Amino acid sequence: MICALVCGAVLFPGLFYSFRKILKYSFTRWSDADVVSVSERLVSAIHASLATAAGVTVVTSCTDTMTDSHWLVNGFVLFGAPYMVHDIYAMYLSHYHIQKVRGQSRSDSSHSLQTVKAFLMKDWTLVLHHLVLLLIFMPITLFFRRGLGDFFVGCLFTTEFSTPFVSIGKILIQLGLDDTRLHRINGIIVLLSFFTCRILVFPFMYWMYGRQFGIPLHRVAFHLPLQCNVGNLMILAPQVYWFILLLRKANRLYLRHKTRKEDGGNDRARID
Repeated sequence: MICALVCGAVLFPGLFYSFRKILKYSFTRWSDADVVSVSERLVSAIHASLATAAGVTVVTSCTDTMTDSHWLVNGFVLFGAPYMVHDIYAMYLSHYHIQKVRGQSRSDSSHSLQTVKAFLMKDWTLVLHHLVLLLIFMPITLFFRRGLGDFFVGCLFTTEFSTPFVSIGKILIQLGLDDTRLHRINGIIVLLSFFTCRILVFPFMYWMYGRQFGIPLHRVAFHLPLQCNVGNLMILAPQVYWFILLLRKANRLYLRHKTRKEDGGNDRARID
């Protein structure tokens, strides 16, 4: 299992470093902020794809939701742990370079406490999410489950399914393709995949447990230990919050596209 931890500690920072070098060479007009932001998104998409593949493998291999086990669960938790640490650093680095571009950092060569504080205030939900996974979810998975519930952990892995599409959307914006059909289609996929794999997955887990033990869906929560329900709520709450933010962003993009379309139609009418 230590091997999985070491592999993760080498792979994700290595990918991030490699992407930065490749993008800086390939897109010479991009700023450091652009390069770091896209590199972080690419690494995030790769981690999410691996997590989804691991989750699907575990879920489809477990017929008993409680007692069936799969080696990928503990292995991938250890493999993905370094990514959580790395991603916090990559998000901070992206924020730092953006502040430099805007002229808001104190120095071009040093990192200040003010920059760190601004980053934590801006992205506190993501940082908290990563820390909860590292400091609470990982120890519970590795040491306190007594080998039970691999099916449910696999389901939680699949919540990462929407992340590559979120990353693609950010990269399309970076490439200046935010007003294209491809970006709009990707936005629809983001909303559908996020709602399905990050929100509906929780009633799905309860339904699967209830089906195995003959418990109606609305009664399952009362048959589970309190800590299980609290843990699920802790993971579900930020997903609902982020989904609301995605809906608001989608609505803004729709209104902007509609306004541009109407303005274009009015311009053609005046020309005619």
